Order: sequence, then structure tokens, then C-alpha cells
Amino acid sequence: MTSKTDAARHFAAKLQFETDPSDVHAAIENGERFVLVDTRGEAAWRQGRVPQAIHLPTAEIAERASDLFDPSTPVVVYCWGPGCNGSTKAALQFSLLGYDVREMIGGFEYWAREGLPVVDDDGPVVRETDELTAPVGAGAIDCAC
Repeated sequence: MTSKTDAARHFAAKLQFETDPSDVHAAIENGERFVLVDTRGEAAWRQGRVPQAIHLPTAEIAERASDLFDPSTPVVVYCWGPGCNGSTKAALQFSLLGYDVREMIGGFEYWAREGLPVVDDDGPVVRETDELTAPVGAGAIDCAC
């Protein structure tokens, strides 16, 4: 069995390097300084994305990141969802370049399922909130956690 101290260190580290869609949305709404990076490929980007995101596929991070934004700018990355480790690979690339980076757990899937704003090449995409991911009809996403 692990000690309480080990557990506290583990969970504190997770929160230092991970965030979730509702917290990212709140940070955007509050004007916090960071860049949200969609690390998926071109077809996925065109299909739908977070409106404030910058498109930078994982394979292009090492080559293009410093041309797009200053390494002192905090970065949050996302990919498809919990069944995909693309955002973890992207976070690793950013961390190797010296960026302060966090991974948005749940990815685009949970962003969209929570009913948060989504756009595609034609404009806003309206999606119903999935009651298994967020309170339905509550207005602002707030799971009270």
C-alpha cells in the first residue's frame, strides 16, 4: 500500500501536467494566457475543433512550434480523446522544446460531449450535451468537482 505522502505527490503531479475540457473552457473565458493546440491531422481539424485552438499536428511540433508562439507561453494540447495518446505524444514534444505544457484529458471528444463550443470549416457546430459527461441544461458547465 502506498503512503499518503506518495499519493499526494502523485495527484499533485497529475494536476500540474493535466487539465480537462471544463477547466480549459473556464480559463479561456477568464482570459488566462496560454495557447490551446489541436494536435490532430488535417482531416480531423476540418471535421471539428475548439474555436480558440491553433492547429499544429504532433509531427510538426518540433519544426514549427517556436515559429508560432514564444516558448514562454504556456501550452495546452489536445487530440481525439481518451482512447488516443496523441496528446501525450504532443505534450512530450512540447516539453522537450522547453514549453510549460499541460494535456487536456478527454481530448476533443469530451470537449464536444460536454457541449462546449465547436467549429468546423463551415462555422459553429451545435451539439447536445452528453448527460454522462456534464449536467444537462445547467447553462455553464460546472460539475462541482
